[in-house]
Amino acid sequence: MVKTAPNKIHIIGSVGSGKTTLARDLSKMMQIPYYELDNVVWKRTENGDSRRTEEERKEFLHSITETDKWVIEGVHSEPWVSKSFYQADIIIFLDTNYAIRTYWIIKRFFKQKLGLEKANYQPNWQIFFKMFKWNKHFEQVGKPYFFKTYEKYQNKIFVVKNNKAIYRKYFLKSD
Repeated sequence: MVKTAPNKIHIIGSVGSGKTTLARDLSKMMQIPYYELDNVVWKRTENGDSRRTEEERKEFLHSITETDKWVIEGVHSEPWVSKSFYQADIIIFLDTNYAIRTYWIIKRFFKQKLGLEKANYQPNWQIFFKMFKWNKHFEQVGKPYFFKTYEKYQNKIFVVKNNKAIYRKYFLKSD
């Protein structure tokens, strides 16, 4: 028996925390679309990526959040994303162990370099090293900022150390 699942899910966490994997899995299980905030920030074209303006990001995100069902994932918690936190039925904060995230960053990079995993960006050494910087920044700055800024949504923030907790909560039989 499937437990009642939310229709609007926002997943936030650091680089390498498992956001995209969880979003993809929930999207498939629930048959609702998922969106990566990186693809809201960046216009992806054959000729390369270009950054959307703040207004373009807001409009694009608004077009997503005005639909009935969605899974949104990303590291972003800046003001342009705040409406999606407000509209979400649940906010999943992936608080994966720092060392595990570091391992996943390394593993993903080499899988992308070998062509075993798709990337929205060109996996190069510059990006690889930036991911460690972003991971540390999220731990020291992003995480405290999120909890301070969005404490008003604490009743719908579900902090998990690993994705299995989500599956247990929403997709496994009740005991």
